[in-house]
Amino acid sequence: MNVSKGPSFDGVDPPDPKLIDACVHCGFCLTTCPSYRVIGKETDSPRGRIYQMEALNQGQISLSAATVSHFDSCLGCLACVTACPSGVQYDRLIAATRPQIERNYPRSLWDRLYRQFIFSVFPYPERLQPLLWPLWLYQKMGIGAWIRKGLEKVSPRLAAMESLMPPLEVEQLLPKRYPERIPAVGERRFRVGLILGCVQRLFAPQVNEASIRVLTHNGCEVVIPPVQGCCAALPHHQGQLQQAETLARQMIDAFADYELDAILINASGCGHTLKDYGHLLARDPDYKEKAARFATQVRDIQEFLAQVGLTAPLHPLQPEPLVLVYQDACHMLHGQRLSQEPRHLLRQIPGLELRDPVDAALCCGSSGVYNLLQPQVADELGSQKVANLLNTGAQGIVSANIGCRLQIQKHLRLQGKAGIPIYHPMELLDRALTAARRFREQATGTSSGQAEVAEATG
Repeated sequence: MNVSKGPSFDGVDPPDPKLIDACVHCGFCLTTCPSYRVIGKETDSPRGRIYQMEALNQGQISLSAATVSHFDSCLGCLACVTACPSGVQYDRLIAATRPQIERNYPRSLWDRLYRQFIFSVFPYPERLQPLLWPLWLYQKMGIGAWIRKGLEKVSPRLAAMESLMPPLEVEQLLPKRYPERIPAVGERRFRVGLILGCVQRLFAPQVNEASIRVLTHNGCEVVIPPVQGCCAALPHHQGQLQQAETLARQMIDAFADYELDAILINASGCGHTLKDYGHLLARDPDYKEKAARFATQVRDIQEFLAQVGLTAPLHPLQPEPLVLVYQDACHMLHGQRLSQEPRHLLRQIPGLELRDPVDAALCCGSSGVYNLLQPQVADELGSQKVANLLNTGAQGIVSANIGCRLQIQKHLRLQGKAGIPIYHPMELLDRALTAARRFREQATGTSSGQAEVAEATG
C-alpha cells in the first residue's frame, strides 16, 4: 500500500465517514457495476473504491496515478445504489471524491488540456455552435474513416470524440430561436418551463421541437427563458465543482421571474443533476434555499406527462404494428428512479409494442463525457448494449438521453446497423399526435397558438 504522510483529501467536503461506514462489503454491487464487469478488478468496483476512500480519508494512501485511475474508471451510473441492500449512498461518496481529485491531484498536461477543452466547450452552446460548420464540412469531405485511423494511433480519446459525432444537417448549423412563451393549444391546464439542454439542442434539436408540440397539444403553456445554459451535469459528474455551481446559479436565475407549475427537462442526465441542486448549492448562503425550491419544481418531461395525463388523442404511427426496444438511461432508472413512466406513455400509442433488452440496467458507456475520457471501457459497454438491443428483433430503439443516443448511434454504425432508427419518446408521441392535429386544424382552422408553435418548432 502506498503510505501517505497525511490525509490526501482536503477539508472541503471529503467523503463522509458515516456514509463510508454504511457499506458492509457484501459485494452485491459487483455484478451490477459496468466498470468491474469490463475491467474485472476489485479496485474498479464500488466496494473497492469505498475501501480506497476510507484509506484516503485516514491518510493511509495518497492520490497516486494508480489510485486516481480507479476513481476515473467509475461511470457514475448509480446501478450500485439501486442494488445495494444496505442503502449505501455511493452517489454522494463519488460526488465528494471527484472534486477532491481535481483539486489535489496534478494530472498530466495532456489530460488537463483535453479536459479543459471538453468543459470549456460542451456545456456552452454558443461556443459549440460555431464548431458545427467545420464539422459539417469535414463530414461532407468523406475523410472521416482515414482521419479516424490516424487518431486511433495518436490519441484514442480524440478518435472517440470524432467517432461520436452524429451526421449533421444544414439546418443544424444556425442557432434556433424559440419564443419566450408558446401558448397551449386549446384550454391551458399548466404553465411549464422547458430547459433546452446544451448538447441536445445542437445535435438533436428535433427532440426539443417535438417536446414543445406534445406539451402544447396537451394543454401546457411552454415558457422558454431566452437566457439559459447548461444544467451543470457535465462538469458536476467529473468533479468540476466551481463550474457546476456557477452554471447551476445561472440556471436558477434564468427561471426566477416566471410563475411555473413545473420546470421540465427531456434529457435524463440533466434531470438528475437539476433535481440535486439543493445538495449542489447547499454551502451557498445566497442560493441554498433558491436551489432547494428550484429542485422541487423539476420534473422529467415523461414523469410530468405521466402524472398529469395526456389529453390529446394518439394515433398509430404506421398501418402495421411497430416493435421498438426501450433503453433505460442510467440517470433515469437509477438516479431518478423512473422506469414505468415512459413505458406508460408510449404504450398509449395504438399499435406500438415495447420490448426490453437483456441486461437492461447495464450502462451503455456514455455516462456524460465518460466515453470521451475512458473510450476503451466505454466501447466495450457500448458494443454489449447495442448487441442486446438488436437481439430483441425490434425495428427501432427508444432512448431518452442525448448521451445514450450518440453512444448507441456510434455502435450501431460499428455493427453495420446504422439504418436502425433511434427515437426520443417525445418524438414518438409527437408523431402519434399528427393525424389528430391535422384533422382538428382542418375542422377548426389554425389558431394563433398553433401558428406560433409551428413557427417556433418548424
